[in-house]
Amino acid sequence: MASIQLHALQLFRQYGYKATTVEQIAEAAEISYSTFFRYFSTKEDVLLIDNYDPLLVASFESQPAHLTPLMALRNAMLSGAKEMTPQELSTMRERNELVMSVPELRAAMINNMVSMMDLIIELTCRRTGRERDDLAVRAFAGAVTGVNISVMQYYAEHPEADFLALLEEALNKLEAGLPL
Repeated sequence: MASIQLHALQLFRQYGYKATTVEQIAEAAEISYSTFFRYFSTKEDVLLIDNYDPLLVASFESQPAHLTPLMALRNAMLSGAKEMTPQELSTMRERNELVMSVPELRAAMINNMVSMMDLIIELTCRRTGRERDDLAVRAFAGAVTGVNISVMQYYAEHPEADFLALLEEALNKLEAGLPL
């Protein structure tokens, strides 16, 4: 999966996202066209899908019980980002810049973030014992998801910024009630 994503990024860099075909990606990754679709449902998914959700879940669930859901989530998100290699951070930055600059990818990313919001709802419900339809849980998940989208957009516009520091600052502001 990672190999396909790296080849796709190289082709997107060389030819542009819209001009690059799934066939070209498969050929560059030395896989068949059908194998591409075993890993990704669409060309957009090659930029949007990653393997970080299971790591986030495991880290969140290992957080001490006395932490609030936001503290536990912040710790889990930051620990995941801290474990990324410089190459992984560079790839994430490049993927993020591309996603934020191509309208179709940005729309697909927002749809992907709804799935992230559902994951946060599930994790929060397990931690707090609340129900999925609890408006407070949904608002919490929406706020955390919104913070992530804001950080992604800011990072795409300021690639020299430190992603980890941005994420931590934004989550800290959320925890403080978003004072302006």
